[in-house]
Amino acid sequence: MASIATTCSSGLILRRKESINNNGGCVFQYNGLRAIEAKQIGVSSGFNHGWSASTSASKSRAIKAMAAPTVSAPKRETDPKKRVVITGMGLVSVFGNDVDTFYDKLLEGQSGITLIDRFDASSFTVRFAGQIRDFSSVGYIDGKNDRRLDDCWRYCLVAGKKALEDANLGQEVLETMDKTRIGVLVGSGMGGLTAFSNGVEALIQKGYKKITPFFIPYSITNMGSALLAIDTGLMGPNYSISTACATANYCFFAAANHIRRGEADIMVAGGTEAAVNATGVGGFIACRALSQRNDEPHKASRPWDQNRDGFVIGEGSGVLIMESLEHATKRGANIIGEYLGGGITCDAHHMTDPRKDGLGVSSCITKCLEDAGVSPEEVNYVNCHATSTLAGDLAEVNAIKKIFKDTSEMKMNGTKSMIGHGLGAAGGLEAIACIKAINTGWLHPTINQDNLEPQVDIDTVPNVKKQHEVNVAISNSFGFGGHNSVVAFAPFKP
Repeated sequence: MASIATTCSSGLILRRKESINNNGGCVFQYNGLRAIEAKQIGVSSGFNHGWSASTSASKSRAIKAMAAPTVSAPKRETDPKKRVVITGMGLVSVFGNDVDTFYDKLLEGQSGITLIDRFDASSFTVRFAGQIRDFSSVGYIDGKNDRRLDDCWRYCLVAGKKALEDANLGQEVLETMDKTRIGVLVGSGMGGLTAFSNGVEALIQKGYKKITPFFIPYSITNMGSALLAIDTGLMGPNYSISTACATANYCFFAAANHIRRGEADIMVAGGTEAAVNATGVGGFIACRALSQRNDEPHKASRPWDQNRDGFVIGEGSGVLIMESLEHATKRGANIIGEYLGGGITCDAHHMTDPRKDGLGVSSCITKCLEDAGVSPEEVNYVNCHATSTLAGDLAEVNAIKKIFKDTSEMKMNGTKSMIGHGLGAAGGLEAIACIKAINTGWLHPTINQDNLEPQVDIDTVPNVKKQHEVNVAISNSFGFGGHNSVVAFAPFKP
């Protein structure tokens, strides 16, 4: 039976052990992302919590850590040089390339999950995705480059340039500004996966001489930020971050810190992904991570529902224009929200499975609130990671309840219930959903909430949108490898 596990060079399997008490423990074996077998084992009081390996079930180290205690939060940043505001948004999504249309579709509770027709998926056990159709880059990418580019970078260029336009930073305006003070930080979890797959296919079938010279440049994950800078002339901090599905939030966190340290006035930040292809879908099928609800694709992504059976792969790009308040005020920018702070942590636990105690996530939320100068009582909306996996959904809720003692006025929702899991782009698209919620006063629903898990007692905005005045919103994103990221947004108040 296949298991997701860490392997060492000798081929021995390292599986996790969860200690129950000093006298015993429980070893879980995983079929994909699910616990399928639990065995009680005896543990002596003198057990050494280190790495060991065996051909059966070896033990992993116990990690002793505590979330920081909840204390009165420091005051929010007041220095206009260090306050980071949002002045523009751009996206490419399963609902098109327009931010307002995207959010309208979310408010309607419309599913963008459909059967895959980009490649022949008839022999795949999963045949549906949040596939983007009828994508157009006209006016944003010249025809020659458009034909060569991997979709990952096409999405990035369109979303990034639309965000700049939304912030009134078109090319004519940019020519009047100090471009060394404007950076780009758009990450990707997978990079140019189609370009990579095609290059490997050419190598195997025709030999190395038939590999395109664009194989490496269009495969590597930093190319989105690079291409956007090349097209716009932005010469500030420029790189990418790749932390799987936590990527975009990591980019927001790093971008804001560039501004706070005085290294940039403006950062173009977010995530991009295009993994709805045979390699991407096949790879996640191998991980046993995807829903197999082929007969009802629109009902497959169902966070917190007892009948969920895995996530739905999606794609797209979501980009924010992050700017110092001082700079935005001087140029008369339209401010649509404020980035208050963020936090990043690692579970240090398992490649794909979350910690059951939610410690990595709860400590990440705490770090975010501390960085933002926000008390837990101020947060009344959480855009959850909520991928529709058995373990992940509940681990996230447990972490939220650990930090927020009174959730009676809190709302949380799952954007992925409608657009699927955009991997490295997910946090970018969900940040836009947060800012639209702040500006419209409406929260989009979490659809497919038919049979909610009994321990989920926070309002998930089930199936129908709700009016809600957002005080402080946090957006959670977590990735394979145990990467956790949380960012906080709020209405802008001078």
